[in-house]
Amino acid sequence: MLIAANKAVSIDYTLTNDAGEVIDSSTGSAPLVYLHGAGNIIVGLEKALEGKQPGDELKVAIEPEEAYGEYSAELVATLNRAMFEGVDELAVGMQFHASGPDGSMQIVTIRHLEGDDVTVDGNHPLAGQRLTFQVKVVDVRDAHPEEIAHGHVHGEGGHHH
Repeated sequence: MLIAANKAVSIDYTLTNDAGEVIDSSTGSAPLVYLHGAGNIIVGLEKALEGKQPGDELKVAIEPEEAYGEYSAELVATLNRAMFEGVDELAVGMQFHASGPDGSMQIVTIRHLEGDDVTVDGNHPLAGQRLTFQVKVVDVRDAHPEEIAHGHVHGEGGHHH
């Protein structure tokens, strides 16, 4: 069975950056299971997997535009510590939900603390980076109607309600 829209796909993968450092991997754990065509994985990897079948292996470099986007300086802001009401202690690396410029929810990460100034960054940690995936297709099956309706795979390796 070939990978196409509305297929439940299982892959083993290793993700590296341009320096060859491993960023993420399914090695030693269950394969990643996703619903093809539902935006569950980055666009560039989904395109590269289209038409593949179990047993296929590929290495693909994904440019930022088809991964987590270019790094945007507009998503970095310095806020007053008072904006973090109810949080006793702030630390670099902490993440919070915030309203994005378009009103949608986004995750911001504290990048710098100085006095009452808190610098937050709304970019994805991998924004602006070319990502290389070494992938092996483990399994492809027809997605169940509920999985298609919910936009994700259920059960082992997938989403649990």
